[in-house]
Amino acid sequence: MDVAFCIEALEEALARYGKPSIFNTDQGSQFTGAAFTAVLHREEIAISMNGKGCWRDNVFVERLWRSVKDEGMYLNAYASVPAARAGIGRYFAFYNSVRAHSALGARTPDQVYFDEPLLAAA
Repeated sequence: MDVAFCIEALEEALARYGKPSIFNTDQGSQFTGAAFTAVLHREEIAISMNGKGCWRDNVFVERLWRSVKDEGMYLNAYASVPAARAGIGRYFAFYNSVRAHSALGARTPDQVYFDEPLLAAA
């Protein structure tokens, strides 16, 4: 990820949703550099970073983002933030309502969350 893209996404999120009290991320260089942290400092947002090498801090979210990147982002070369937003939105719709998950008994997150029955085999 490029730091300019991360800053653009952060600025857009702040404009759209307002500022959070705390911003949590890993210790990737795009998030620890002066350019990115300056935006958080300017907005007086507390910075929280997972410890280096502490994959357990965010294991479920890290696994989700691995799927998003491997199955959605790396297969597409998004030309802009709006294109990325639309593509990632389509991926999350697929991830939640179409893609079966082995950890959920071959059900989708929507089926589990909304307690939808499995479709009978035709």
